[in-house]
Amino acid sequence: MNPDPTKSDLRAELRRRRRKLATAAPHAAEAAAEHLVLEHLPAFACFSGYHAVGAEIDPSPLIRRLARTGAFFALPVCEEHEAPLVFRAWDERDIPQPDLFGVPAPPRHAPVLHPDLIVCPLLAFDRQGGRLGQGGGHFDRTIAELRAHKPVFVLGLAYAGQEVRSVPCEPHDQRLDAILTESGYIHVRKD
Repeated sequence: MNPDPTKSDLRAELRRRRRKLATAAPHAAEAAAEHLVLEHLPAFACFSGYHAVGAEIDPSPLIRRLARTGAFFALPVCEEHEAPLVFRAWDERDIPQPDLFGVPAPPRHAPVLHPDLIVCPLLAFDRQGGRLGQGGGHFDRTIAELRAHKPVFVLGLAYAGQEVRSVPCEPHDQRLDAILTESGYIHVRKD
């Protein structure tokens, strides 16, 4: 076996693993939300979640918990393939509209927001804050753009079994500030 798997190798392996984890841990999302200590997060006036696709861990319990803080809530929307994601305010009275990838999203008339806290999905993570996403670079571009203007805290939400020894990272890859799983909260130490 290749001792240093490529991102493509890891993606294929981790998609299979995540499907198994989703079946084996049906209450992982609720357990993860319970593990979050709000005091571990920096102050935030706006946060974003995501709409779970496939076997991604469901962010709904965590979103409900964060919403009780009174912060504004936004969902990411892919409006252009090579552009950063746009975060639009979510109102549960709205009818979701599919974005470019078919992911349910707020309608185009919803206000654009700039979150201070981003809860993002992933395929794999490591203890140094490395994150392996789906491969389109959307979250990396988006986080880089936001971080160029203000501090943004990025919380990866995952099954504990998605942890790997080391995620292969490139200069453009944006690191997580923390990871939340059904087993607990992992703060990433910044050196």
